[in-house]
Amino acid sequence: MPRPFLIDTDTASDDAVAIIMALKWPDVDVKAITVVAGNMPLHQGLTNALYTSELCGSAVPVYAGAPKPMLRPHVDATWYHGQDGMGDQGYPTPTKQAEKRHAVDAMIDTIKANPGLVVVTLGPLTNVALAIIRAPEIVPLVGRLVMMGGAACTVGNVTPAAEYNIWCDPEAARIVFRSGMAVEMAGWELCRFEANLNEAEINMVKGFKTPLADLTIDSNEVAIKANYTQSAQIGLALPDPVGMAIALEPSIVKRSSKHHVDVETISELTRGMTVVDQLGVTHDERNREVWSAFAGREPSTTVIWEIDIPRWKEMLYSVIR
Repeated sequence: MPRPFLIDTDTASDDAVAIIMALKWPDVDVKAITVVAGNMPLHQGLTNALYTSELCGSAVPVYAGAPKPMLRPHVDATWYHGQDGMGDQGYPTPTKQAEKRHAVDAMIDTIKANPGLVVVTLGPLTNVALAIIRAPEIVPLVGRLVMMGGAACTVGNVTPAAEYNIWCDPEAARIVFRSGMAVEMAGWELCRFEANLNEAEINMVKGFKTPLADLTIDSNEVAIKANYTQSAQIGLALPDPVGMAIALEPSIVKRSSKHHVDVETISELTRGMTVVDQLGVTHDERNREVWSAFAGREPSTTVIWEIDIPRWKEMLYSVIR
């Protein structure tokens, strides 16, 4: 029986690769793709999602969602992914059209129609937060919400403290973390260092000479350069495909633990920081007044600390080879 998935994305180059993995995975049935403003302005992210879906020969419906964060102006990441988000390769305009319904309505209805659904978020959490506000009854119906976002007790990629998806709309992220939904946080750090595709691996993928392999490398040409500018790392970092790999095959997770996680929304210095309570101080009775926001709530976020890197890469190769 195929597992139902919903993908929420701000489609740029690494999102596109993640979408390919889900659409081509043998026992997964992607029920909907919802698009949010993030890496790309909404219209460009929508175009990229439609193009990627079409390239995969998929009939999955694609919906446009929130055009900006809940309370803040939108700041995109074109510097990292290219002006079109796909490495400025000049890909053709997709013939596939977006659905007319709003992504938040589609998300709510899809979750209700598929209890136990896996939701995979690849961008800011605006659509998910709006869905929770509008229909809080969906929270227990989501089997897993695998979130590519945050930085668990480590450095950020847009500020020293914060990862982009959470920083972009921290208010939305706070709503999701506090909702009690079964969140699995796959932070930016999981795609770094050895998890990067190195030069030999990039050349190997180029050698597959398939349309999906070509897109995987070509659409990320700008990102490969930006990765070095940002992190002084040589290679291709693929945070969204790493998150998708965790959603597709939970057994690639080598180390995880459940914690309270909250998001800083006020500080200019640490806006968007994912604060992970590793030691459990937020449910220590001695600290109840200090951490009253957590009173009566059990830790609900599974923080992923380590993955099986060779297996994640083989998962990628298996769908684009």
